[in-house]
Amino acid sequence: MAAADVVRESARAGRMVFFEESARDGAQAKTLMTADFRVRLAREQGAVFGVDGPRHVVFAAGFPSVCAQEFEATRQVALEAQESVSPSAICRGTAQDVRLALSAVRGAAHARVMVIVAASEATARALVHTGARDALAGGLDVVKEAVHLADGIAVDVCLVDAPRADHALVAEYTGALTAEGAGTIVLADTVGDLLPGQTRKLFQQVAEGAGAESVLVSHLHNDLGLGLANTLAALESGVRVAACSWLGMAERSGMVATEQLLFLLAHDPAKAAQVLGPGCTPWWTTPDLARLPGIARMVSAETGVPLTVTTPIVGTGVATISTGTPFTHPQTFQPFDPEHHLGLPPTVVLTHLASRRVLRAVALRLGYDLHPDHTGTALAWVKDRAYRLGQAVVADTDFATYLEGLTAGTPASVPAPHPASAPAS
Repeated sequence: MAAADVVRESARAGRMVFFEESARDGAQAKTLMTADFRVRLAREQGAVFGVDGPRHVVFAAGFPSVCAQEFEATRQVALEAQESVSPSAICRGTAQDVRLALSAVRGAAHARVMVIVAASEATARALVHTGARDALAGGLDVVKEAVHLADGIAVDVCLVDAPRADHALVAEYTGALTAEGAGTIVLADTVGDLLPGQTRKLFQQVAEGAGAESVLVSHLHNDLGLGLANTLAALESGVRVAACSWLGMAERSGMVATEQLLFLLAHDPAKAAQVLGPGCTPWWTTPDLARLPGIARMVSAETGVPLTVTTPIVGTGVATISTGTPFTHPQTFQPFDPEHHLGLPPTVVLTHLASRRVLRAVALRLGYDLHPDHTGTALAWVKDRAYRLGQAVVADTDFATYLEGLTAGTPASVPAPHPASAPAS
């Protein structure tokens, strides 16, 4: 008796499943995660969904045919993180690759393999030196054999370059692959040049042509900066399994970022309903969004991909305030409460844009309750320093050193403040 496919069950029940690609497609962003780190990441990502991690996360653990080390890393994830996620091994559409991928995950609960099959004329010629129909027919034969050998392992199929393929042909083979036992069918925007309207049309047409049994997966790249927008368009068309990657790491310019997609769908039920439809129930277990910043920092440290001040959801600018009006009316100037949703308390940062209120708040955090006579002097020093050094942020340590001298009666020399440099509090 075949093992239950918890991913198909989740998608068909309207629940969201994240096909995590940072360990696999993220490698094409010139990163390399150690086997131990992949296990750690899989466990941390699964923990976002508690006991339902395997029903909400497919973790692409690796591409075993790359080398022996990649095989071992994939197998380690499959065995050590199987209670946290549904581990997956990725392979080319050849009998040898399929056997290797199956052996990498065999014995693990909720194990999967994903077979890559060319769908467009261009990719068929490049990958298997034949036309698209022949490539798809060959892929169907390989998948039949994979399902025969799987022994309870779910077999997924990735149709490469699906948007540039004949949509009717893609739909035909999506239905045929599903009929032969494929768990999900990934439609990959391999070159990343779709627009949201085209994405919506692609998934609608393939879903209609393939039949109700087929479970589609979006795999959409970010070359034009539209990875998230295109993924939302796919979800609007009925897709419930979406490929993503922490910090957006993937080939070339990456793909939709896991933390952005998950946060968008989970922090506000009204927004989720706009994407997934009224009355949607996307979670078996409500995601613990407070885990996202820590996982992002962990991934950044492992891969060297930086978190910047403009990185959405998990970047260094989230929950920071540097100007007066947002300081006094924070809810008016942000789309969500970082402390409520992410566990990130607000931090006041001292920059050349500081008002008196902002400056006094930073001083108080550093242990200095400034006398009003000192505020204007300190504000002038902050602005002069920032412009003189060409650096917006004044470090707490530097400001504390200045305040020590100021309160002791020996402040650093600064020019007389210009009226515009000391905004009213």
